[in-house]
Amino acid sequence: MASGLPLYLLIALGAGLAGFVQGLSGFAFGLVAMSVWAWTVDPMLAAVLAVFGALLGQLIAAFTQRRAFDKALLLPFVLGGLAGVPLGVWLLPRLDVPLFKFCLGLLLVIWAPAMLLSDKLPRVRRGARVGDAVSGLMGGVMAGVAGFAGAVPTLWAQLRGLPRDAARAVIQNFNLAMLLVSFAIHVGTGNVTLRMLPLMGIVAACVLVPVLLGARLYIGISDLAFRRIVLGLLTASGVVLLAASLPVLVPRWF
Repeated sequence: MASGLPLYLLIALGAGLAGFVQGLSGFAFGLVAMSVWAWTVDPMLAAVLAVFGALLGQLIAAFTQRRAFDKALLLPFVLGGLAGVPLGVWLLPRLDVPLFKFCLGLLLVIWAPAMLLSDKLPRVRRGARVGDAVSGLMGGVMAGVAGFAGAVPTLWAQLRGLPRDAARAVIQNFNLAMLLVSFAIHVGTGNVTLRMLPLMGIVAACVLVPVLLGARLYIGISDLAFRRIVLGLLTASGVVLLAASLPVLVPRWF
């Protein structure tokens, strides 16, 4: 393979790294896993494994951590997301994958550092609930495409100025709902095949311990450190997505 690693080792590496990051931040399994898998793994296979791994990580967290959350705060995100997931699954086989990676990567490398470098950005107050639903819709679409449910809602939660624990609870519960729906639709539409099952087993084996380690580390960090970690991870994911997409897109454009 182009990566120099056999497929099963590449899948294991991506799942382990992504599981740790998800345990720490409450999201980003798909972004981190795709950063490893996007170079050589078939897009459909990578998308299914990303949704499966992210869902498994969220289920582990749900059964091992207490999750108090504000139902009224969560509801607009979930309603928007439920409208977006079927669209994302429908788009997956029709998507220009390099262009999608480029657009998402560009969004992340512009928006996340801007928020990371300025703690004095104005917080959204007017129209916040509409924004919650719109960010949920975008998260739902991305969940269906590649398990990226949390990226846009997390950025929005930062812009809203939600407290650390409230933001984490919203994103985790939103992700769990979107990933459950996404994986069910993937199974129902035949995107999950028998040949994927051994690789899904590798993902499952490699996610358990890293998710728990990341969640344990989260307990000891401050609000400021959490904000920096989340936005730094989003920025790094954006850079990797751009690096994966530009070699394909530049020859098309020039």
